[in-house]
Amino acid sequence: MSFLSSFDISASALTAERQRLDIASQNLANTNSTRTASGEGPYRRKMVVFQEIPSTNVTSSGTAANGTFRSRFNSLLNKYATKGGVRVTEIVEDQRDLYPVYNPDHPDANEQGYVMMPNVDPVKETVDAMAATRSYEANITAFNAMKTMAQRALDIGK
Repeated sequence: MSFLSSFDISASALTAERQRLDIASQNLANTNSTRTASGEGPYRRKMVVFQEIPSTNVTSSGTAANGTFRSRFNSLLNKYATKGGVRVTEIVEDQRDLYPVYNPDHPDANEQGYVMMPNVDPVKETVDAMAATRSYEANITAFNAMKTMAQRALDIGK
């Protein structure tokens, strides 16, 4: 893994955590939504699924200076190899049961007077938003540490 690939890894984590925070915010905003945009019933809580991006660097047994096919091939392969990190693979709906609330005056109430409410727990969403924020901050700290190391490495040449 090259020195600069750490920036790519932190950047992928920042993107993933931002999307996680966006979904938690969307869930909080729809805590009381009894209809979706398509009109298919109450809003269902959404969850983000993360997946590792494996590093695919190839080690070279020869140096580019000796001009072997293998060394040139591996150097080009490393140039386009993935650096690792994380990505959001999908956003899934939580299939837990919706919960009924008695409110016979509500336009979405059934014959018994119950309205089906979203399966969103505001406390859980707040905790998820806080965890995403902390993970985002940790990745910014790692990114800044790498930036400082790069700056100090450049200062050595002065």
